[in-house]
Amino acid sequence: MKRACAVILAVFLVVSFAYAQGQFGTAGEAKALMKKAVTYLKANGKDKAFEAFNNKKGDFVNKDLYIFILDLNGKVLSHGANEKLIGKDMMETKDKNGQLFIKKMVDLANAKGKGEVEYYWDHPVSKQVAAKVSILEKVGDLIVACGYYK
Repeated sequence: MKRACAVILAVFLVVSFAYAQGQFGTAGEAKALMKKAVTYLKANGKDKAFEAFNNKKGDFVNKDLYIFILDLNGKVLSHGANEKLIGKDMMETKDKNGQLFIKKMVDLANAKGKGEVEYYWDHPVSKQVAAKVSILEKVGDLIVACGYYK
């Protein structure tokens, strides 16, 4: 029991320190990055925008924030953190609680044009399941999104 408490405390301290050091993006930073991506996409078109969004050292990656693009069928067209996901159909992907979160994003984009979807995903530092929110906006036949951990 003491060991489990020590591990939980250690994880809490690492994550708290990382947040204090500004290593993780905030909701405000995610919204700003999303807005910047939408503007860039509209001004430069898909090809140039996808190239910029996929660049892990570029202007569309900030701390643990990155842009990803979905089509209206849940296929990943661009991803600033994991290029292996590009081209994959993610519509049936479930979060840690069994929620079809990509389908939820597509449905929201089609119904309202923009919004936020909360789901549960492994945190990159703590490796623990954590609440994540993806902010999204439909631009033509694309969904532009950026997620942050709560």
